[in-house]
Amino acid sequence: MVSFGSIARAIFGSSNDRVVRRHEAAIKAIAALEPELEKLTDDQLRARTAEFKAKVAAGTSLDDLLIPAFATVREGARRALGMRHFDVQMIGGIVLNSRAIAEMRTGEGKTLVATLPVYLNALADKGVHVVTVNDYLAQRDAEWMAKVYRFLGLSVGVIVHGLTDEERRAAYACDITYATNNELGFDYLRDNMKYERGQMVQRGHFFAIVDEVDSILIDEARTPLIISGPLDDRSDLYRLIDGFIPQLGAEDFELDEKQRQVSFTEDGTEKLERMLEAAGHLHGSSLYDIENVAVVHHVNNALKAHKLFQRDKDYIVRGDEIVIIDEFTGRMMPGRRFSEGLHQALEAKEGVTVQPENQTLASITFQNYFRMYDKLAGMTGTASTEASEFGDIYGLDVIEVPTNLPVKRIDDHDEVYRTAEEKYRAIVKEIKTAAERRQPILVGTTSIEKSEYLAERLKKDGMTGFQVLNARYHEQEAYIVAQAGVPGAVTIATNMAGRGTDIKLGGNLEMRIEHELSEVPEGPEREARIKEIEADIQRLKEEALAAGGLYVLATERHESRRIDNQLRGRSGRQGDPGQSKFYLSLQDDLMRIFGSQRMDTMLQRLGLQEDEAIIHPWINKALEKAQKKVEARNFDIRKNLLKYDDVMNDQRKVIFEQRLELMDAEGLTESITDMRHATIEGLVARHIPERAYPEQWSTTELQAETQELLNLDLPIKAWAEEEGIDESDIRQRLTEAADKASAEKGERFGAEVMAYVERSVVLQTIDALWREHLVNLDHLRSVIGFRGYAQRDPLNEYKSESFELFQSMLGTMRERVTQQLARVELMRQDEEAQAPLPPMEAHHIDVTTGQDEFGEGGRILSADFNPPEAERLVVDPDKPETWGHIGRNEPCPCGSGKKFKHCHGAYAVQA
Repeated sequence: MVSFGSIARAIFGSSNDRVVRRHEAAIKAIAALEPELEKLTDDQLRARTAEFKAKVAAGTSLDDLLIPAFATVREGARRALGMRHFDVQMIGGIVLNSRAIAEMRTGEGKTLVATLPVYLNALADKGVHVVTVNDYLAQRDAEWMAKVYRFLGLSVGVIVHGLTDEERRAAYACDITYATNNELGFDYLRDNMKYERGQMVQRGHFFAIVDEVDSILIDEARTPLIISGPLDDRSDLYRLIDGFIPQLGAEDFELDEKQRQVSFTEDGTEKLERMLEAAGHLHGSSLYDIENVAVVHHVNNALKAHKLFQRDKDYIVRGDEIVIIDEFTGRMMPGRRFSEGLHQALEAKEGVTVQPENQTLASITFQNYFRMYDKLAGMTGTASTEASEFGDIYGLDVIEVPTNLPVKRIDDHDEVYRTAEEKYRAIVKEIKTAAERRQPILVGTTSIEKSEYLAERLKKDGMTGFQVLNARYHEQEAYIVAQAGVPGAVTIATNMAGRGTDIKLGGNLEMRIEHELSEVPEGPEREARIKEIEADIQRLKEEALAAGGLYVLATERHESRRIDNQLRGRSGRQGDPGQSKFYLSLQDDLMRIFGSQRMDTMLQRLGLQEDEAIIHPWINKALEKAQKKVEARNFDIRKNLLKYDDVMNDQRKVIFEQRLELMDAEGLTESITDMRHATIEGLVARHIPERAYPEQWSTTELQAETQELLNLDLPIKAWAEEEGIDESDIRQRLTEAADKASAEKGERFGAEVMAYVERSVVLQTIDALWREHLVNLDHLRSVIGFRGYAQRDPLNEYKSESFELFQSMLGTMRERVTQQLARVELMRQDEEAQAPLPPMEAHHIDVTTGQDEFGEGGRILSADFNPPEAERLVVDPDKPETWGHIGRNEPCPCGSGKKFKHCHGAYAVQA
């Protein structure tokens, strides 16, 4: 039965078609300017940029300049790169400029499309950011497209790891800046730890285009970027709490081994409260009072360490350290540590040295970082399946941009086998058949283990010459991917998202020139060799086309349709023929989760023989429904996480904005006077109850606290004995004495020095308290879920308690600032004697593996941090065994100048 919706779409087109048609008039207007621009000299064309900038400065909107600006870029690209934008690429540019995501198929030229809105928005002189997934693509795209931008008179900068603050500041000051999502996020966090506006490197968040937008804003956005630093030693507290756990009985906790959860019962909580009270570590009467949030966190970790984690199964004790055992491989993982204080709890349990924790100094999720931009856009080949998430979280529409040439790829129905063994037999047979007819084949797998397992099976069956790729993002991989379209090539790969390199039938000319002619100098010989390579690629392309184009064979379906579509999209680029097929078994994860047992029973009854597959469109639809369910569940998880992060983000905004205001303010004397007066108000209120008689006042405590907070030795006891005195008199005398002491100090220091001291003290106090607050929020977040058992909404509880903590932090800040300024004195210090900053580390955890993207120890961020000589490892470039653990993005110790992941750390296996 034909639905009314499908009839309406046939007559009027889909909403996407209507959006695309809306831009046809603009495309014609841009094309009409081409003859006029072709007549201009290079200098005349370049001069148009200055004219546009002047118009924007005078108040013309960027959208009003879209048609002439896009026409200028098209002509500039034709002259600088020899590439003219297709009409569909113009549509992509208009979509990006309209704060939306342009979904463009692989090979449709997204990198070139970005030049259109980037140029237009750069005319505002506020800086445009082009965001890529890794350093290699940032440098490659910047070098490639800079030819267009510089030809048109715009400056281009690149941000990669390892740059100094001066280099970063210069790159951000350019009209256009290419950078990775990680570098942008970390620069923002570090800027908000600086003490002067001039030290900051970023200059605002005006317009960003995110390449591989689904990878960055969805896959990588599930975990925050974190800057951490060493925390004060808390080993005594860990040991103290660890001693309580063995005193608990079985009735004091509930253990769920299946869910790997353990929690205290009511009796257990009461016992602990008594123990903590006796040890002087309980504030108030209840363990679950807000002041005890950190203690609850430590207590829960100690309980987990004793009741959930088993020695020689989850970890081993080697020497004076706890070494984690990988639950999947059974291998030791030296250098890895459990987070959130759990590792320290295990160290206390086993009686080894408790290593200090790392404290979060600053953190932000990609969701909240990219939502700061006034204008945001994105590009990818696969975004429509996540359209609701992009709309809900980022306010971005997804628009499918038509292909330049019709897609000729044939997408076969899935083949489903009963067992994984039957499936792999069929896959090996299909790969051999395709290789025999010289059809290039790309085999997609879901994990490293499965790609290696398939490679072993092919070897056993006598196949050689195939490539296995299961590391992410490096130049060697880019070359192998680029050559995957050569006739007969067999490439086994894991996730094919965000690789930034097209698979061209016959091979990639640029990659082959770079690979084969890197040492051949410019001249007739090089030109002749290039012509030979061009002719060879053309011959190979014709052979690959005759064999049916690129064959994408997937060994399993992913949880997300988007990942499957990314893999499929590698075939059939720019109108080439191609084929894709998924091979599944009832033992695959997705099939197993969604009731394959009933299907197995049914297939056995129907008499399905061994090595026979079931192929039917209904199965495709059923799988798509299962994938939609998983996608919806994952979206709900991310949405829920974001709700919690939004609470902290609101507080982060307040603190960061406050810091900027303080840095920009000419003087803080008025604000500091208000803080001092508020501190005195609180001081008097604590010790002199309202309408109480003088004999009921806590004058001894008031005098001691006045000495502590205001550094004033005042005769408060004597004042209290005077006739007719009340609390307002005491408050006034304290205020006058404190104001007088502050004024005298200001005269002694001088106005300029005092202003510097006040700003430094306030900023340092805010930073120290914000770090403590982040730790408290982490601890609160880890235990707030238990409120659900009391029929209370954990999110609402988190909002109210985090607000209380924030209010408490602001109150503490007033007192600390007042106390420090009351006690500060000037002293001359030799420059050499100044203590260096502690090491700061960057972390971004991969949600799929749980591993830190920057290696086990994170990435050192403090530019001036140098460990003492005794702590430095002696590294021999010729002996890898002396290198220790190296992060994948660190320089390779062999001295090649390449990153470790591009050199000795490259994980590309050639069979």
